[in-house]
Amino acid sequence: MLELYQDVALTRDIPEHHLKIGDVATLIDYVPHPTDGEEGCVVEVFNAKGESIAVVAVPVSAIEALRSHEILTVRALEPVS
Repeated sequence: MLELYQDVALTRDIPEHHLKIGDVATLIDYVPHPTDGEEGCVVEVFNAKGESIAVVAVPVSAIEALRSHEILTVRALEPVS
């Protein structure tokens, strides 16, 4: 289990928030599934300047720890329609 408040990477796209695989987020909470499904977690996503742009609930399988052989990149966030 990942520790709270650590940075994690998304392992899947979250189109409704314009987030993509590999985007970095901060794990802020764990939440149980209401009907015995996969446990969830709440992550907060920040832009390159450190401003919060989304707080999203995702399944635990949608995040993974960052690894020392990975590097961070910057991409433009698609405008919300």
